[in-house]
Amino acid sequence: MDLSYPRFDLKEELTELPGDVASLITGVAARQAASPTAQTQARFGTMMLDPRLFAPVHGAFNGSMAAALTRWREE
Repeated sequence: MDLSYPRFDLKEELTELPGDVASLITGVAARQAASPTAQTQARFGTMMLDPRLFAPVHGAFNGSMAAALTRWREE
């Protein structure tokens, strides 16, 4: 899961938002950036991790739960 923000694209047209909406979005972005998950991901950028750690062979972080959901959906 990539929690990073998309890069600013100079080719995109800027949209002006009302002040209250802009403040709301800024507050949400600040809370997300301060979350433990975002801080942990930011530290991953400085570490040399095995890429297989986040790409399990069975394709799910919880293989048994993924299998149970697949069986349930097929019934």
